[in-house]
Amino acid sequence: MDMNGKGVEKTHLFTESCVRRLRLTHLCYRLLAINKRTKRGTGPTPGLNYWITVLLIVFIGHRAFAQSDAPVYMFSYFKNNGQDGLHLAYSSDGLKWQALKNDRSFLTPAAGKDKLLRDPCIIRGADGLFHMVWTVSWNEKGIGYASSKDLVNWSEQQYIPLMEHENALNCWAPELNYDARKKRYMIYWATTIPGKFPGTDSSGDGKYNHRMYYVFTKDFKTFTKPEILYNKGFTVIDATIKQHGNRYIMFLKDETKLPRPEKNLKIAISKFINKNYTDASAPITGDYWAEGPTVLQKGKEWIVYFDKYRDHKYGALSSTDLKSWVDISEKISMPPGLRHGTVFTITQKEFDQYFKDLK
Repeated sequence: MDMNGKGVEKTHLFTESCVRRLRLTHLCYRLLAINKRTKRGTGPTPGLNYWITVLLIVFIGHRAFAQSDAPVYMFSYFKNNGQDGLHLAYSSDGLKWQALKNDRSFLTPAAGKDKLLRDPCIIRGADGLFHMVWTVSWNEKGIGYASSKDLVNWSEQQYIPLMEHENALNCWAPELNYDARKKRYMIYWATTIPGKFPGTDSSGDGKYNHRMYYVFTKDFKTFTKPEILYNKGFTVIDATIKQHGNRYIMFLKDETKLPRPEKNLKIAISKFINKNYTDASAPITGDYWAEGPTVLQKGKEWIVYFDKYRDHKYGALSSTDLKSWVDISEKISMPPGLRHGTVFTITQKEFDQYFKDLK
């Protein structure tokens, strides 16, 4: 089972699909039973109109079920400095994205002192709820959390003081994964603790020298002690993890600025979601500064979306083997001003229910 919420989404889509197909199969069996009774002479003889009706029911039913099962890709994001809150966009192909609600906010930030909502990460939990975490401030030691049944109406916002016990400067770009085997969530984020990694204190942007940390929780009320998730001797932010078979693929930003800027996206791999990741790969992005990766698994294709933040536009890469990457930035269309967020999936039926009046 996937531990990053993707498996939960796939299970949800698969269950709905099975139920609908069972209903259609049951209808077909009933029609065949009528036909058998007719052949035995125990029922009326159906005419041409009957069989035309049967074929139409089967065809229309199959098509309707297929359409309602079709995935709709969702993109959670923020704009400007995150002061107005959560924005959502959708796509049917993962390339052309359209903002919902006329690109107005779905949730006004209330957690933390600065009350920002940056870098929103949303996954579907095993409880059927959508769980979201986000950056509340440039300088605070915690993050924001809320949940929703429909992505429109959200719970009371909660401030989670992840690093209040440390001399930390920040908690940036938190992400969520779901561990189905142990029925728990993993939250992970980037933090700078001054002096903790002195060898790279001068390699980042000013006072920042980040490493990735994580905690586990089952209820978003109690949390394990924060531990290091990724430290390979360089300042790192914006990690996001996806499962691929029995491996966990971490996409991350090398935040090194000095003596030579990296500012690119790389990959690390592990058999465990929370430890033992490999050294980072060579950069998968090009000759530009990139951050905020989010990943869509679309059949055999992997699409990595990211913010070309100095160029004020979004980019995307595509791969089928996680080794060779093709830049497809010119093929994507994103809402103007979209900033770092996450991709997740819902069904067409859910989309129609949640956003009927908000397209």
